Amino acid sequence: MPANGWTSLLWFVAIIAMIPAALWFLKRTPLGGAGTTGILRSVAVLPLSTSQRIVTVEVGAGDERRWLVLGITPTTITTLHSMAPVADAALPNHGQQPPPFAQLLGRLRGNEPGKPSDV
Repeated sequence: MPANGWTSLLWFVAIIAMIPAALWFLKRTPLGGAGTTGILRSVAVLPLSTSQRIVTVEVGAGDERRWLVLGITPTTITTLHSMAPVADAALPNHGQQPPPFAQLLGRLRGNEPGKPSDV
């Protein structure tokens, strides 16, 4: 093979090797979208079993922000509830026990503590 043929082959191999390197670089830098604030954020996860969980995600930005409570199984994702974001939910509990599930559900449904539900 003449010298010109080796040079062409070397350039071909170099370009093929640079494709995965460029993709890896773009995936990990702000230039490729890493590190930017997205419109989707996980707020909380409650595992119910090894294959089922309830996840709260925040979607949107600004005034369009919403929290979606999703039921996740191996085959489906179901929206269980949609609500406005809670301002103090991002604060840590600092060792306090979380409120019971019935109390949280009552708050979501608009019931006052101690007041029987309409169901």
